[in-house]
Amino acid sequence: MDKIKPKKFWNSRRISIIAGSVLLASFLIYQFFLADNRSKLNVDEEKLTVSTVSQGKFDEFIVVTGVVQPLKTIQLDAIVGGYVTEKLIEGGNMVKQGDVLLKLENQNLKLSFLQSETEASRLVNDLQNTRQGLRIARFNLQKALSELDFQIDQAKDAHDRNSKLYKDKVIPDADYLKTKRDYERLVKQREIEIESQKYQEENAKMQISQLEGTLASTQKNVNLWKQTLENLSVKAPVTGLLSSMNVEVGSNISQGQNIGQIDDLNGFKMRVSVDEHYISRIFAGLQGSMDFNGKEYALKIIKIYPEVKSGRFEVDMEFEKAPELIKRGQSAPIRLQLGQPSQATLLAVGGFFSETGGNWVYVLGEDGKRATKRKITLGRKNPEYFEVLEGLKPGEKVITSSYENFGDNEVLEF
Repeated sequence: MDKIKPKKFWNSRRISIIAGSVLLASFLIYQFFLADNRSKLNVDEEKLTVSTVSQGKFDEFIVVTGVVQPLKTIQLDAIVGGYVTEKLIEGGNMVKQGDVLLKLENQNLKLSFLQSETEASRLVNDLQNTRQGLRIARFNLQKALSELDFQIDQAKDAHDRNSKLYKDKVIPDADYLKTKRDYERLVKQREIEIESQKYQEENAKMQISQLEGTLASTQKNVNLWKQTLENLSVKAPVTGLLSSMNVEVGSNISQGQNIGQIDDLNGFKMRVSVDEHYISRIFAGLQGSMDFNGKEYALKIIKIYPEVKSGRFEVDMEFEKAPELIKRGQSAPIRLQLGQPSQATLLAVGGFFSETGGNWVYVLGEDGKRATKRKITLGRKNPEYFEVLEGLKPGEKVITSSYENFGDNEVLEF
């Protein structure tokens, strides 16, 4: 008779199911809690640039390019217009103050000068005639007064005699009154003659004064026309290098037209082009330096040109002591100081910034086998370093070369 055997709990099927379940749970726990699920990328370490974060002095400056120019450049503008009859000195030659550079011709100016001279001559003649007339009038007055005085003396004598005779009733009233009237008439006539001559003399003096004023003004005009004619010979205002002369014989130039320039070689400056990003931080007196032939030369900004062209503006910088062998037109890099040095955490400048904007970097782990993405905050920048505000410590190593081929991977493995 057969017997029923009880089933075993730990049979092979159940053991297999439980073992599979434990393995699956372990796998899931590892994947969700223990496994590194970050995106990874294998890279060639030799193609990377790795920089060490350091603590040191942050020197805020920018490097700009300056072009050597004379400290003073004198523009030659035509004081008067005309056509060029002779060109005595070509551009590129040294000139001395007073050297004739060009000769011009202007017939209208010469005609105006002759008219002014003629007017001055006419006024001189009028003035001489008026003065001569005044002298003649004075002589005539003296002559007339002398004649009147003689007649008055005769009339007075006759009147005095008749007065005595009239008192003695020797002569009639008519004779007495006649001599009296003759005497008084001559005395009155003398007073009128003096008043008339006084008026004529005052009038002549006023005419002389007016003529003298007009003549003085006309003579000034004559002198001015002379100076204007002298300006037809264009002369060097200073000693220096005639760097350009922009006219040729036979050409017609107008008043105020620029015809060239003279460079004063007694000093030099640097004309510097600066990115408009820094326009609010640039001011007169800002310091800079330039290396030339192995020596450093200090400069400072003396003038700012506020006009912005193609995203840049220009400044002039003056040497404290200019290099001896420097020449016009040479260009050189200038270190322009924007602020005072200060202690900071420093990260070397690199290509990473164009992809990250300075918001994150890849930081190497302690084992040096991988680099992990980390958020950071950067501050100021100079051509060599960024100022690190947050996210990095001195001694840590950061990939500072370009991240262009790394995509969005969070971990780089070497």
